[in-house]
Amino acid sequence: MMTLAIHDQRLSRPGLESAALRDYDSVRRAIAFISERWRAQPTIEAVADAAGVTPDELHHLFRRWACLTPKAFMQALTLDHAKNLLRDSASVLDAALDSGLSGPGRLHDLFVTHEAMSPGEWKIGGAGMTLNYGFHPSPFGTAIVIATSRGLAGLAFADPGDEATAFADLRRRWPNATYVEDAEGTAPIVQRVFDTKLWRPDQPLRVVLIGTDFEVRVWETLLRIPMGRAVSYSDIACKINSPKASRAVGAAVGRNPVSFVVPCHRALGKSGALTGYHWGITRKQAMLGWEAGQLGLN
Repeated sequence: MMTLAIHDQRLSRPGLESAALRDYDSVRRAIAFISERWRAQPTIEAVADAAGVTPDELHHLFRRWACLTPKAFMQALTLDHAKNLLRDSASVLDAALDSGLSGPGRLHDLFVTHEAMSPGEWKIGGAGMTLNYGFHPSPFGTAIVIATSRGLAGLAFADPGDEATAFADLRRRWPNATYVEDAEGTAPIVQRVFDTKLWRPDQPLRVVLIGTDFEVRVWETLLRIPMGRAVSYSDIACKINSPKASRAVGAAVGRNPVSFVVPCHRALGKSGALTGYHWGITRKQAMLGWEAGQLGLN
C-alpha cells in the first residue's frame, strides 16, 4: 500500500514543508481541471498543463500522493464512481463494525474514540477552556489543528493565503476559549491523523465533539461510514430517527469541526452528487480520490 504524504521527507523536514504544499496545490489545480472536463476525458498533457507540471511529473505526483495514476484518479471523480460509493449505503450504517475490521473498507480507516462536551460547555462557548492550535502541512493543504487536553477538537484545511480565515472559522465554535499557539504540541496529532501506520485500534485517536445534541448525533453517524463508501444525507437522517431532516443533516455535516477524521466528505447527495463541502468541493474530491487510492482502485 501507499506511503502517506506525511512520510514524505518534505513533510517531516520543516525546511521543505513549502514543497509539500506546492505538491498539493498542483494536485488541486489538476483536480479542478479534471472535474470540469472529465466527461471529455482530457489528455494527460492537458491536465499537466493546467497543473503547471510536465506529464511525467504529474504521473509521479499522483502515484506518490494517492497511489493512483492520473487516469485512475479521473475515474474516481466521475458520477458513476460516486454512485458506487453509495451502494447499499443504508445498510452500511447498520453493519456491526466491532473492531473496525469487518470489511476491506475499514482496514485503512481511522480508529477513533470520541466524546461530546457537555451541553453546559457548549452553551458557554468554551469559556474557561484553553485550546492549543497549530498550522501543519498535510496531504490536503495546510491543516489547522485545535486540541484540548482531552483530545482533538478541531481540524480544518486551507489553501495558501487562506490560513487566517480558516482558523477564524474554527475559532467561532469556541468563541470564549483561550487560544495558545503550540505547533510543537499539535504536531503529534497531525502525525496520528495522516500516518496510516499509526491508525491502531489499541491506540485510538481521541476526538472531542462540541455542538448541539442533533449535530453530535450526525457526526457520530459519520464516524460509522467506512473508507471507500458513502451515505446520503437522507440515510443519515433516517439513522438518527429524523427522516424528514435531510436539510438539517446537511447543515450539521457542514458544521463538522473535525474534518477528515469525522468523515463529512463521505456524505453525498442521493444521486451521488458531491454537493457542498465546507472546505471546498475540490478538497472533498481530493479526499475521495485519495481514499480510492488507499483501497487500490484500478
